[in-house]
Amino acid sequence: MSMTVVDVRTEAEWNTGHLEGALHIEWQDILKISSDVDKDEEIFLYCRSGNRSGKATKILLDAGFVNAKNAGSILDASELLDIKIID
Repeated sequence: MSMTVVDVRTEAEWNTGHLEGALHIEWQDILKISSDVDKDEEIFLYCRSGNRSGKATKILLDAGFVNAKNAGSILDASELLDIKIID
């Protein structure tokens, strides 16, 4: 099963560094992901603290994405997924 990683922070935050290979979709626009990702694909979302990624995770779950997971902050996500932060 493939995995998608999404940074739901603002453009300015994204530009300060993000996880290698991550998509950038701000949390309030998270449903734009549906054209790129299957509803059963594993999706990990992160932000600065885990708050916005939590909101985005709930939106996806409510929309029928069954494997959306809040990976927390960018540092938490980097550690959890073993993906380095790049800029």
